[in-house]
Amino acid sequence: MKALLAALPMVLLLAACQRDDAPSENLAAQAGQLVGGEKPEAAKLAAGRYAPQDTCGDLKGADAFREDLAVAVQSRDAEAFAALAAEDVKLDFGEGSGRAELRKRLTGKEWNLWDELDELLTLGCSANKQGGLTIPWYFDQNIDGVDPFSGMLVTGEKVPLRESPDPESAILERISWDVVTIDALRPDDPYQQVTARDGKNGFILTSDLRSLVDYRLSAASRNGTWRIVSLVAGD
Repeated sequence: MKALLAALPMVLLLAACQRDDAPSENLAAQAGQLVGGEKPEAAKLAAGRYAPQDTCGDLKGADAFREDLAVAVQSRDAEAFAALAAEDVKLDFGEGSGRAELRKRLTGKEWNLWDELDELLTLGCSANKQGGLTIPWYFDQNIDGVDPFSGMLVTGEKVPLRESPDPESAILERISWDVVTIDALRPDDPYQQVTARDGKNGFILTSDLRSLVDYRLSAASRNGTWRIVSLVAGD
């Protein structure tokens, strides 16, 4: 439990309370407001340009919502997780939507959603411009000059960029939570060939990279009720 909840600013483990349905249509436009009407100062969770940050702490009701999310993910409770989603929650860029489909994907081995959600909850939270929240934090940031489909986030501090795909090869530099680019992802390979921001070409462990368009979760509040409005990957 502690590993999953580490990304949350406060872990109160409040008792679950009854919430009314909040359909996703127009939720962004009617989302809850930041306390005081100002975006809170980021709580940086690591070192690096795009290291996880948390700017969701002052969103009214968001802490309790995120705690419920973390508990549902940790317990692998598909019903509890689906109950936190809007009835028409968006799940892909085709026709995938709705709580029933979400439950199906949570329990289907081909989707591997629980592991995806485990990772998401460690990647920070951004209070977005519509008054809702976006997880991971980096997805709500401007990453200029990088094609999102070739951009990869280095998910760690001082990750070695090596001269060749060999753990004993020379280290060209170390990269902390920054974006590199890749020509073609080979997910079965232990290393990926990448280009760093400074133009250096080298190899980084596949396990230390995350696509910029990998899974992200968006949630919004209406009348004090928070709901997941989308859980998608790709573009």
